[in-house]
Amino acid sequence: MPPDLPDVRRATVDDLPTIQRTLGRAFSDDPVWSWAIKKRTGLEERIGVVLGIAARLHLTHESVWMTNDGRSVAVWAPPKQWRVAPQRFLRHAPRSLWAVGLRSLPALAALGETERRHPRGDHWYLAVLGTDPDAQGRGLASAAMAPVLEHCDVEGSGAYLESSKEQNIAFYARHGFEVTGTIDLSRGGPRIWTMWRDPREPEG
Repeated sequence: MPPDLPDVRRATVDDLPTIQRTLGRAFSDDPVWSWAIKKRTGLEERIGVVLGIAARLHLTHESVWMTNDGRSVAVWAPPKQWRVAPQRFLRHAPRSLWAVGLRSLPALAALGETERRHPRGDHWYLAVLGTDPDAQGRGLASAAMAPVLEHCDVEGSGAYLESSKEQNIAFYARHGFEVTGTIDLSRGGPRIWTMWRDPREPEG
């Protein structure tokens, strides 16, 4: 990792409260989650619960990275592990149903459109990247992504993500991602940009 980036580490189960809080704050103005979750009260907490569950499910792969201060989190899925079996989510059904509410289920089902467009070849998938709004612009997100991107470069692996904000495309482009297409979610949902990164030649 470049020496000017903040220190990062793999997350553990003990970090889940911090991860949930950070991701809830990071995605509180996200177009997709603001559209999908119909309950407006406690939106930040609700988003944090859903994304916290996603992080928990990927901890088994040791592929969740965070800055040491917990203010930026990158949830990755290794090759062939990006699809999460529905029964694994169902283990957390009471908490997740509270978070999204029954009225949100049709909108969440529409998010399945992203799975149908997901690349099928081997690659690392950046499922979630979030930084506390008060800590943005300090290189934390770049640091949280760096360990897996470096691994991709060494191993010659591609990486994939979906961006729910057009203004984030330039940030990802600086890290080697290129837009490959768009997905307009049904039921009046917002647009999502799909992005792919080919491995770079390791420096040195």
